[in-house]
Amino acid sequence: MFTSMRRLVAVLAAALGIVVAAEPVLAQSESGLEEVVVTARKREESSLNAPASIDVFNQQTIEAAGIQSPADFIALVPNMQLVQTQNAGTSFVVLRGISQARNSEPSVAVLVDGVLETNPAEFNRELYDLKQIEVLKGPQGALYGRNAIAGAIIIQTADMSDHLEVRSKLGYGNGNSILAQVAVGDAMNDAKTLKYRASFSYTDTDGFLENVYLHQKADPARDYSGRLRFLWNASDAVTADLRLSADRLETRAFYFVIPRADESNPFSTFTTPPDANNTSSPIQVNNTGEDNRDLRDAALKLDFKTGGGTITSISAYDYTKEIATGDAYDFRPRLNSIFYALYGTDFNQSQYLTVKSYSQELRFTANPLGNFTWNAGAYYIHTDRFISTGNMADTGAGVFPVYEEPRIGGDNPSTTFLADSQKQDAWALFGDATYEFTRQWELDAALRYDEDTRKNTTDTPTEWLPVDPQGGHYGAYQGLERKNTWDKLQPKGTLRYKPADNLTFYGGWSRGFRSGGFNQTGVGAAAENSVPRIYGVHDEFQAETADTWEVGFKGDFMDRRLSVTAALFDTKSTNGYFFVFIASNSTQNLGNLDATYKGGEIAINLRPIDNLLLYAAYGYTDSHIDHMEDPSVVGNQAPLVTRDTVNAGAQYTQPLGNGMSIVGRVDYQGLGRTWWDPYNVTSRDPVNLIDARLGLQGANWNVTAWSKNLTDQKYNAEFSPGGFLWRALPRQYGVEVGYKF
Repeated sequence: MFTSMRRLVAVLAAALGIVVAAEPVLAQSESGLEEVVVTARKREESSLNAPASIDVFNQQTIEAAGIQSPADFIALVPNMQLVQTQNAGTSFVVLRGISQARNSEPSVAVLVDGVLETNPAEFNRELYDLKQIEVLKGPQGALYGRNAIAGAIIIQTADMSDHLEVRSKLGYGNGNSILAQVAVGDAMNDAKTLKYRASFSYTDTDGFLENVYLHQKADPARDYSGRLRFLWNASDAVTADLRLSADRLETRAFYFVIPRADESNPFSTFTTPPDANNTSSPIQVNNTGEDNRDLRDAALKLDFKTGGGTITSISAYDYTKEIATGDAYDFRPRLNSIFYALYGTDFNQSQYLTVKSYSQELRFTANPLGNFTWNAGAYYIHTDRFISTGNMADTGAGVFPVYEEPRIGGDNPSTTFLADSQKQDAWALFGDATYEFTRQWELDAALRYDEDTRKNTTDTPTEWLPVDPQGGHYGAYQGLERKNTWDKLQPKGTLRYKPADNLTFYGGWSRGFRSGGFNQTGVGAAAENSVPRIYGVHDEFQAETADTWEVGFKGDFMDRRLSVTAALFDTKSTNGYFFVFIASNSTQNLGNLDATYKGGEIAINLRPIDNLLLYAAYGYTDSHIDHMEDPSVVGNQAPLVTRDTVNAGAQYTQPLGNGMSIVGRVDYQGLGRTWWDPYNVTSRDPVNLIDARLGLQGANWNVTAWSKNLTDQKYNAEFSPGGFLWRALPRQYGVEVGYKF
């Protein structure tokens, strides 16, 4: 690890030396890189001046790169991955090694137009009609809350317009895939103080992954999404911003693959070694099931300007409902399954989730007092959540959803059922202050205190709770209440040094916090009595803290034709999450471990000629498990860590005259070796992916041919403990037509 870190430091130093030496090569030009404005510190400033590691995608980049989902922009960020698996609401953001897991709090805070997403199940959704996306790396809890332990994602939707503006996009691709999007905005009165913007998106596909047993695609999907926004400038001092959104996704879930060395022998399921690189075993579930997710969001932001500053109020409501059904272990046709061979019956499964949350933020941002700026505020959230999981006997009649009660009698009766409801009340106080001592030196200090209280109620009928060896239920019963409070101070300090207008150096320390929670009732005893024993899993999992040191550099050179950013980090995580599936009671559980993450990033953007943009970035993360209940894992890589990431690409524009031009873009993503569980039982080999786009565009229209995973790389998006594999998407391609006026 230390050799790799020294190599990374040497690369960053060499790159900085090359940049400084190369600065006078190009003559001055007005066609340099565009200045990027960010809101990372909750105020607008140049990205060059912000003392933080930030990846930014403005509206032009979003359109040029074809960003339509979180996976699209995350694929362009070094040291960041999105793991998609199981069902639509289950996707894990991994940033600088810090990850999340099933049923856990997220690893990054996600804000849309300044409003915090309160449930990670709503993150993986269509992106459309956007202005900018910012990815902040390192703990951001002091400004963005308890779940910004690895960073924050700031999404801004398109600006409101003073006049009628219409944007539309139509597309068609392989898998009989259809895309239709439209956005309309205008002023609603002559004074142009009241404006609206309405945006809609529709996607539909037959899917891309083959189910060889049913001779159909495993992953068809249809999504309806809409957003309505009103902005009212009531006076020079008062502004109201109302945002309403809804999303309906209809797709499928649980089409895992568990390889067998001998497909004809069901018992070889137990003897086949786990292999994260197996792509030859096909998807062959006999139950297609369903995965239907509904999202509803409403937020009202009010700004009141006073003589001393601005008071901001943000009130939000979020609702998520998802029902996912499908095949169960070992994800094979009924007559060829391991359980049919053992017991004469196969199983399928159902998971039901509902989450409702109400939140309120109140913040005061003071007007600058000379070289001093500050803001402070308070935040509160109440959440009601219900989740049920269970298996049903597969009688060959299909699979049926199970909601709040087990399925009794008839086809596919329930064989296991667990249900829990949870109420959460959390509040926080926060503040941030910045003082510029001189034009070169600036100090930023922030502090946040979070307190999170959760009460978990066992809704499972007592007779359905797991049975212990003595015939009891591990001390659990219907109506059992468990309650705990987690709290933490999150300080942050950053020192910035600007020796010149085009150079920024920064360094600092910060702490992130992610709340603890509850596994399903009784799993702690079930884990302890499993053969072999499962370590580190209890009825309750602890809150995580992450302490990070970071130093970084930013610079613009060659008359803004070249930009370089670089950062090194060292993070100590205490009580980080890891995932365990317990087969005896069919539960998905979280455990805790301590780990250290070290690494860095370097990114270079270059415009050597006016029509050509080149970029390259490298990220490195090495991890080390420091402590877990099973000491045999100490020294292993932490779960879901990808050691190296490489991002590179080019965009070329060739004018044709009459306002038309050809635009071509190629993006490369390299994912290094990836580990998945604390025991490092298997790792995925490096993966190389290429996306490409080629289009013809005019002043207000464009036609673009595109492809994702152009070389059709076969790989697994996830390996889950227990040998579960989730297939990544193969090559996709299509054509899009856009028009605006």
